[in-house]
Amino acid sequence: MRIELDTHTHTLASGHAYNTINEMIQAAADRNLKLLAITEHAPAMPGSCGDFYFYNLKILPRFQKGIEVMFGVELNVMDYEGHVDLPERYISCTDLRIASLHPPCLKPGTMAENTKAMMGIIHNPYVDILGHPDDGRYPLDYEPIIAEAKKYGKIVELNNNSMSPLNSRTHARENDLILLELCKKYEVPVVMGSDSHADFMVGVLDQAVKVTEEADFPQELLLNDSVEKFKHFLELGRAIGAKQLG
Repeated sequence: MRIELDTHTHTLASGHAYNTINEMIQAAADRNLKLLAITEHAPAMPGSCGDFYFYNLKILPRFQKGIEVMFGVELNVMDYEGHVDLPERYISCTDLRIASLHPPCLKPGTMAENTKAMMGIIHNPYVDILGHPDDGRYPLDYEPIIAEAKKYGKIVELNNNSMSPLNSRTHARENDLILLELCKKYEVPVVMGSDSHADFMVGVLDQAVKVTEEADFPQELLLNDSVEKFKHFLELGRAIGAKQLG
């Protein structure tokens, strides 16, 4: 399939990634992407940038090297209520918001606790994408999560890096097949993200593509082949969030 965008990447600012913004953008341009999202880890991740980093993203040009660049954040879920680690005033300064469960920030709990945390981020009007919900270290009750994601207009991430043998996440591929079947059932959009922490990983979605093909996932709900389609679903979700905010 044609890949136009990568919605999950990190630079040196995240503390455990290895390239600059310019290097990541150049890698995206070299791979003929049309859109790259740089989504730095929020402050609770060890070694990552502070709150004010996200406020100052306003100074960066959104079109560079012939591609569109979104400067976003990967929020860390901090408790089983689904609270995240960046104040709303700074989240609102970003172009794209992923929220994810990470062991350095929240110890894996029971299935009920982890599922409650995911419900909390689904109900957060500032969150756009549910980040790597395939991590088997956090057992989840997937069906109510996907049903609620549909109701609140969230996009589900299919994380290519989760399926790497070097990644510490467990049972990702098996969980992704379950997630894709449920997203198909509830008509929830899915976006593949590389979760790149180095420039050679930008736009590399081979494992994620294989899983979507195995699941016979409908092309109209898979967002990486069209910037316009991705933005359409992004705006649908944000419209629901705006109603929540009143």
